[in-house]
Amino acid sequence: MASITILGIDPGLRLTGFGVIEKSGEKLVYIASGTIKTTTGKGAGIEDLPSRLKIIVDGIFEVIQTYQPEQVAVEKVFVNVNPQSTLLLGQARGAAISAAVIRNLPVAEYTALQVKQAVVGNGHAAKEQVQEMVKRLLKLAVIPRPDSADALACAICHAHGGQGLGKQATAGFRVRGGRLV
Repeated sequence: MASITILGIDPGLRLTGFGVIEKSGEKLVYIASGTIKTTTGKGAGIEDLPSRLKIIVDGIFEVIQTYQPEQVAVEKVFVNVNPQSTLLLGQARGAAISAAVIRNLPVAEYTALQVKQAVVGNGHAAKEQVQEMVKRLLKLAVIPRPDSADALACAICHAHGGQGLGKQATAGFRVRGGRLV
């Protein structure tokens, strides 16, 4: 049975989470997870955006070099109350996607609702629920940190083909009240 290594990415301008899993049949195995930190200390602000984006690109390159994933799954940006924050997050996401594409890896994108539906079974699950389910699904000894858990959840969603726990495809559906409609 062929296995596939999947890199999940939870993009962020300050912290970009990554998680690497291996899928072999229906079995998911944890490989690694962590964060790429772009803050260099006090005073690190928007004015150093290009250097932050470079840190994200270089960090993703390093993760790809180290773990040799065959596919990448990235969480889609949601529209924030603050348009400036949404734009900055979009740039961090673009840097992460660019790094994967430059390394010739296929990239799949999933909304937060799709990821939560696939991992928890509820598209409106709390972060703590996602962390707990990632721990259980990957048989981890401890609950992963939020950014790492979100990246691992994205990889798990991709491993399930974007499908929920009940194997129902979530692509093209809306989630209302935690249910697909």
